[in-house]
Amino acid sequence: MSFTRREFIKTAGLGTVGLTFPILLPIDGKQTKRPNILFIMSDDHAEQAISCYSKALINTPNIDRIANEGIMFKNSFVTNSICGPSRATMLTGKYSHKNGLRDNRDAFNGEQMTFTKLLQKAGYKTYMIGKWHLVTNPTGFDDWQVLIDQGEYYNPIFIENGVNKKYTGYTTDIITDKALEILEKRDTETPFCMLVHHKAPHRNWMPNSKHLDAYDNKDLPLPETLFDDYKNRQAAKEADMRIDDMYLGHDLKLKEGDFEKETGTGGNKEFAPNADDSWQKTYESLTEQQKKLWDAHYDRISKKFKEDNLQGKDLTEWKYQRYIKDYLSCILSVDENVGRLLDYLDKHNLADDTIVIYTSDQGFYLGEHGWYDKRFMYEESLGMPLVVRYPKEIRPNQVSEEMVLNLDFAPTFLDFAGVNAPQEMQGESFRPILKGKTPNDWRTSMYYHYYEYPHGWHDVKRHYGIRTERYKLIHFYNDIDTWELYDLEKDPNELNNLYTDPAYKDVLNELKTELKKLQEKYGDTNPLEK
Repeated sequence: MSFTRREFIKTAGLGTVGLTFPILLPIDGKQTKRPNILFIMSDDHAEQAISCYSKALINTPNIDRIANEGIMFKNSFVTNSICGPSRATMLTGKYSHKNGLRDNRDAFNGEQMTFTKLLQKAGYKTYMIGKWHLVTNPTGFDDWQVLIDQGEYYNPIFIENGVNKKYTGYTTDIITDKALEILEKRDTETPFCMLVHHKAPHRNWMPNSKHLDAYDNKDLPLPETLFDDYKNRQAAKEADMRIDDMYLGHDLKLKEGDFEKETGTGGNKEFAPNADDSWQKTYESLTEQQKKLWDAHYDRISKKFKEDNLQGKDLTEWKYQRYIKDYLSCILSVDENVGRLLDYLDKHNLADDTIVIYTSDQGFYLGEHGWYDKRFMYEESLGMPLVVRYPKEIRPNQVSEEMVLNLDFAPTFLDFAGVNAPQEMQGESFRPILKGKTPNDWRTSMYYHYYEYPHGWHDVKRHYGIRTERYKLIHFYNDIDTWELYDLEKDPNELNNLYTDPAYKDVLNELKTELKKLQEKYGDTNPLEK
């Protein structure tokens, strides 16, 4: 007699506690060992900077390997494109207005249910290593070793189960060292769920010294919309995240004396640090050997910058090249360390029994619209990379067009562990999609809501909206009241706001109706009051 997992759990009357044992569960009529879960998440890693998505900028063979041996999602989206809220949604399976973490000023309520707590009850060992960024200490983990706040690229301090410890070295490498050390010492009879969360490639983009020269002899292609004029897009025009306005020291690594004064912006004045002091403190935190390698690279760049005296578009293009080269060089280390983890699984015969996920907490602008950073509901920051490998269920070389959200991670992990997702979780398990069997009622639209204005960075207005397979409708509110409508098929760069175009009247009405349905479904019916 063949039982599906859901039928078995329902028939047996097993709740979360009842699934603590056994390790073997009947899945699709077979006795299957519950898989390990290795969830690797970077910070601000754009799809455009992964070679299985695009080969224009970088080669990432190890992340590509996960896609080649499993599945790559082309429509994977975040529900609130900013670090802390994205992480809270990933843990809880709930939208920001439900889990209580709307922006980076909020502190995560660690008493609420998370998928790692449920996995613990089901017999998993759970580990958290790397960037946490939720203010309160982690809960629901057997071992946690996390960076303070955003963390540093070099010589970081980790909070290890409540105790601070400083390390010397490059943070991306150290995070992986810690993960491998835990894997080596773990109880091999117990399934594990390990979250490996990298700081990179978050601003201010400090590559490992061995990768500093990786792009020295190559200029990268300019984005089509680098010189966007933001016509008919008020919120985009008023945002403060242009590459033009980057800090010359903190962001672009020029030495003091090679420019007259720091002129960068990119942060609310209430919160922005003194850029000169911030960069100087970061530089002084390097060891003498690290400074030597750093200076050998950037002194040459500073000298040429001073000699060239660039102006206008030439200066903007120079800033773009400096930014993108440092950003991509940070990703080289991320990819390298993904490879180290995959190699460990191979060496210890764990690959077949381990689900490997690589994603980012959100997307990022790599010069599109003249920007860096995220926050907006436009495609570059709404989309997050997602590749998944699990040889026992996922056929290799799959590409999925289905719409999945960071809201779905928690119920998906619980599904693989044979644990019922609690009703409060608002996401859906995308395990059927991984197996090539998309449910008939799978979502064809998604809801988004961003809150961090006016008390945060970059002056991105509060907004909410809906994206379907072809269209996107966004409402910017708080100190403005503007709507934007895009036809993604005809206008993938989102330059032409169609909100007042009479030809799209019917589309607009349908989108507003669907938007209201999603707000009611997720309990976000009065967004203007928040």
